[in-house]
Amino acid sequence: MAKRIAAIVFIFLCTSLAWMVLGGTIVARTGDSNSRLTGHVVATWGESQVQSTPRASYSRTATEMIERTIDGRKVTEPARRTVEYPLPLERSNIRVGLNLEHRQKGLLWYSTYKVDFDAEYQFLNPSDEEESVTFCFKFPAEHAIYDDFRVLVDGRPVAAATGGGFARVSTRLSPGRSVTYGVAYHSQGLQSWTYRFGNEVNQVRDFTLRMQTDFKEVDFPENTLSPTEKLSIPSGWELTWRYKNLLSGIDVGMKMPEKLQPGPVAGEISFFAPVSLFFFFFLMFIITTLRNIELHPMNYFFLAAAFFAFHLLLAYLVDHLSIYLAFLLCSVTSILLVTSYLRLVVGLRFALVEAALSQCVYLVLFSCAFFFKGFTGLTITIGAIITLFVVMQMTGGIRWAEKFARKQLPSAPSPMVL
Repeated sequence: MAKRIAAIVFIFLCTSLAWMVLGGTIVARTGDSNSRLTGHVVATWGESQVQSTPRASYSRTATEMIERTIDGRKVTEPARRTVEYPLPLERSNIRVGLNLEHRQKGLLWYSTYKVDFDAEYQFLNPSDEEESVTFCFKFPAEHAIYDDFRVLVDGRPVAAATGGGFARVSTRLSPGRSVTYGVAYHSQGLQSWTYRFGNEVNQVRDFTLRMQTDFKEVDFPENTLSPTEKLSIPSGWELTWRYKNLLSGIDVGMKMPEKLQPGPVAGEISFFAPVSLFFFFFLMFIITTLRNIELHPMNYFFLAAAFFAFHLLLAYLVDHLSIYLAFLLCSVTSILLVTSYLRLVVGLRFALVEAALSQCVYLVLFSCAFFFKGFTGLTITIGAIITLFVVMQMTGGIRWAEKFARKQLPSAPSPMVL
């Protein structure tokens, strides 16, 4: 019995080592895939977008006296320099539409989206003179496309000069007069969209940003403001940020919901596989001992190989199929390997009832726990406690000393002495 247990433990340890290697391979493939494909996704779709508040300003030339040294003598002479005066932003009315479109590349899903941006800003000329005002709009991302890009001044379309990541337009503005500056575009990005008031703490007056999403699983990045109003709509959410007079160095943003990542999940399931095999071996050992069924260590070796086949097939199938379909195919394959084998070793009833049911619990259901983030550990703990309870009830009346005692072989007859 001791040699049998030692052989089973050795098989378990060897299989666990193989799972660690497989899990490490999946992690390495996922990291390599991410480093290669992220740049490809950015190049073909776009990057995370950070939209900044546009600026409006006018310039004046000022004359000041400066000292210069000429031939060892200090000379004071006039110098002209340009001074830029920003216009105060009186009102912001922004509308944003986010449409999520997940894209799979290799072992990872990428949260890509389309964005419709339409905003109106009201600036005030505080000067007592007519000024030539320049509006400067910074594009939210360098690697992106902007379709149907429009700039409007007081509702009239104007042509913008673009370059260096900015769009600039100029207009004449009477003293004390307000002007409405509008900008709109269709674009696309990756992972998150952010609206930034400025680089430091900024004052925002009469600010309204309405965001409509076509997804329900909203999440806000760190260091961003939560919406002041939320309205559920059939396709997603209508979120509103509304402030009368705000001082803030925090942005407004939205983080796109992520799909279940095939690569990381397959890696986690592989690293956890020894726990599943331990419970399966433990239950098989208890049942076969109670029923006096002889399972040789080689039988346990083939059972371990059938378990390993599940994770090996899953690791290379998630590249090509949905992770849910791949998981189903791998589960059916592994269960068929075990039941068809134990049907020949023990019998059809044992293979279909005890073995198949145990494998469904400890391989399939335990692995399913990794699809529910936040509940994986609790699910496995509850399963382990239930297993302990069932085994304790099954074996409470067993005399283990008698079960593990070596069977005494009948003694050979004494030779006859003539």
